[in-house]
Amino acid sequence: MVTTGGQGGLRELDSRSRDIFRRIVEAYLDTGDPVGSRNISRLLAAPLSPASVRNVMSDLEAAGLLYAPHTSAGRLPTELGLRFFVDAMLEIGDLTEGDRSAIEGRLKASGTGKSVEDVLTEASQTLSGLTRGAGVVLTQKADPRLRHIEFVRIEPTRGIVVLVGDNGTVENRLVDLPPDLPASALQEAANYLNAHIRGRTLSETRAEVERQRAARKLELDTLTARLVDAGLASWSDAGGSRPQTLIVRGRANLLDDVRAAEDLERIRALFDELESSEDLIELLGLADAGEGVRIFIGSENKLFGLSGSSLVVSPYRDTEARVIGVVGVIGPTRLNYARVVPMVDYTARVVGRLLG
Repeated sequence: MVTTGGQGGLRELDSRSRDIFRRIVEAYLDTGDPVGSRNISRLLAAPLSPASVRNVMSDLEAAGLLYAPHTSAGRLPTELGLRFFVDAMLEIGDLTEGDRSAIEGRLKASGTGKSVEDVLTEASQTLSGLTRGAGVVLTQKADPRLRHIEFVRIEPTRGIVVLVGDNGTVENRLVDLPPDLPASALQEAANYLNAHIRGRTLSETRAEVERQRAARKLELDTLTARLVDAGLASWSDAGGSRPQTLIVRGRANLLDDVRAAEDLERIRALFDELESSEDLIELLGLADAGEGVRIFIGSENKLFGLSGSSLVVSPYRDTEARVIGVVGVIGPTRLNYARVVPMVDYTARVVGRLLG
């Protein structure tokens, strides 16, 4: 018999109800289709008539664990049911040697002579390929020591800041320019910064520029000062939080789960949600506070409230055990959690070793 009243009550399912519920969820994760009582009765170890199975399914539905889609005689797990299954019944498998070799081999190859972003992009692509979901990686941008900075105007009020690191990396960032900025101010700002930037990080450079500006305000005219502020503020947050990089690969894989017109609308909603990177960064940031893998199912978070997708994420850490980013997989709620969870966990540990 099923008792309600939150997760505590749901955990009190008797063995027969738990067995029937588990088989319905496993069938859903495998096929995505509703499961009827007749099929379930054939799968049970102890003989039970379809009528008896239907009675249990009705109790599970009353408890909020199952629902009947449309007019189907079968049942599917609700989001609450999936959460209960994941928390109380999921048996996490171990990765095969083939999966371990694929992850480690591809990430180590990407790390040979490549940038941090190359490694993270490969991690996202690897997870996407192995899970048939969309792989996601979120990491803090590095704060490299700089060799050179340059400002390039591309429109009357838009420009690009070109930053060259001591390690040879080159990064560009769009900035807004004051509408009355003369062309000479671009070069003046670059000359001023290059005289103070070599060997310093952006945050160190900003602190030094602010110190010198306070002592020698007359050396910069008002417009050049505004440009310096715009260029540095876009790269080094004065509030102390560092900018973040978001990488998503394999979005097309999510289309493989499309079964009907409403599914296509669900996927389109997810694509729109993925474009809202601020929400995704906020969601992935929740993984920073926890140890190991975290699972978000459907509307448990505002980001996937419309599309009903799931997210499995794990933080990766540096050699001092500090969280420096997260990796994960986005997919339908019928993800193969038993396989995806250890895959995300192992990928996070490999990325941590390579980048720590």
